[in-house]
Amino acid sequence: MSDWDQFPQSSEGPWEKLARVAVPGAAFDSPERQPHPKCLEGTRKDLLKCIYGLLDDRKKSRLIWLHGTAGVGKSAVAFTVAERMRDLKVTKETNVETRLAGTFFFSRKHTNRSTTGHLFATLAYQLARNFPSVRNDVNRAIRENPAVLNPNQSLRDQMMALFRQPLWHLECRQRENLPPVFVVDALDECKPETVGDLIFLLGQVLRNPNLPVIHILLTSRSEDHIRAAIQKDEMRPLVYEIPVNTSGEGIAATISLDGADVDNDICMFLQHSFTELQSRRPDFPQPTAHELELLASRAGRRFIVASTMMKFIDDGYNDPRNRLELLLRLTSELLPGTEVYKLYDRILSTCADPVRAHLHLSIVAALADPLPISQISKLLGPGQGKDVEATLVQLRSIVDIPTNSNLPLNIYHSSVRDYVSDPSNCKVPQVQSQQCIMSPHSLLAESSFSLMARDIPKSTALLDALSELKGHNQATQTDDPKSLQQSLAFVVEPPEPLKILVGLLWLRGARRPKAGMTICGHRGGKTGWRPRAGGVGWKPTRGMFGCRPREGKSG
Repeated sequence: MSDWDQFPQSSEGPWEKLARVAVPGAAFDSPERQPHPKCLEGTRKDLLKCIYGLLDDRKKSRLIWLHGTAGVGKSAVAFTVAERMRDLKVTKETNVETRLAGTFFFSRKHTNRSTTGHLFATLAYQLARNFPSVRNDVNRAIRENPAVLNPNQSLRDQMMALFRQPLWHLECRQRENLPPVFVVDALDECKPETVGDLIFLLGQVLRNPNLPVIHILLTSRSEDHIRAAIQKDEMRPLVYEIPVNTSGEGIAATISLDGADVDNDICMFLQHSFTELQSRRPDFPQPTAHELELLASRAGRRFIVASTMMKFIDDGYNDPRNRLELLLRLTSELLPGTEVYKLYDRILSTCADPVRAHLHLSIVAALADPLPISQISKLLGPGQGKDVEATLVQLRSIVDIPTNSNLPLNIYHSSVRDYVSDPSNCKVPQVQSQQCIMSPHSLLAESSFSLMARDIPKSTALLDALSELKGHNQATQTDDPKSLQQSLAFVVEPPEPLKILVGLLWLRGARRPKAGMTICGHRGGKTGWRPRAGGVGWKPTRGMFGCRPREGKSG
């Protein structure tokens, strides 16, 4: 049930309704996103200087597109920029209005942050909190069209009412001031169906001469559907793409997320991290300059690799000196883009059972809604769910395991999901030797059915319902095409709960339908029924989960 469906039918005002729909976890500094990624002091200086210069432009609105592969530090840059804009005022005189107008950090792990449905409501709420003078305009827009808060409402209607209209009323108040800034992070984590529409609508706002100058920092991977939308002719004049060639005093010839200057930044990050480790472990000897350079080269200009290295070394359970030696033995001949996979291989290889570790890691990464360890164990059952906690604690460097066992687990970075999405990415011998590796989604589906099947009541209500369905089929006259068509419509498109319960009954295997009766098959995602010879009873085109029914059997 959505927040929209949960609104009480009362005198609740538009502002209160907006506050309910806005997504707190999408804010850059939300506790939900801790630990917050942030650029270490003294790193990314040229890149940040370039971005800050663009954001200070008062003449033309821009969409600054910061893109790159997984783990190069896009979210850390987005957080650092948002934090700086929050600390800056639009004028020297104001005490309230900061340059950070709104932020939305997408995440496929959270339903409300994996679609565009809550984006404009969240930005409107943050904008009105930061600029109290436009709150009345936002309230008026909601009173005129309350349905605009529904996340399933037209994205264009949401943009017009909750974004364009408040900005239009802000125009006269923003002349000659430094431009407000919006930060939208990880657009690739949003479901792709509406991403193109979103970019088009943002372009409409940025091109509108009646709106104040605003800037939008947008980060994402270089996904084809995002690039295609941003590179359309109408968007090109608005977009400043990073990496791009830039010029100017004090700015490198090429500003990029993974340029040569990043090697030095990663060395600084590693040195800082080892200093912190030594403050807690005085017996830990600081790595030499050569060892720091080796580790930095292993990172392949990806901060996520350097960060994961430090989590692996300093996991609080193992001797950090031994862990450091393991990483230093990693080959330096790594293909670009595979550095993090090589590191994940090394981490898995240190587990007592790498195969089970890979399986459980796949499950954690595949879950749409994260679960605590105890619930994952119960879901997988006594077989696959054995020793879930003992296995996952060995993956602390890539899985965030809360100290409170009732809280859900999360992977630290989306590159983990990429890694386990294809078994060929893992080069650990024990995992590669597996003849058949069940996909995590298939295992979760099977486990869910099994768990639910165990709770089916022992009453005969379900079998009685199926018997009634059989009676309906037999009552149909084979020489009456119209009646047969109606019967087929009833059988081929039963209510969803019936499909599920029949599947559960099949999976349970303890009870079978009465003789002469069949249950629904599954083919290409659709129920496949056809009449038996002579028009008596029904026969599935394929058995459940793609298994063909045995010839001559009735159930």
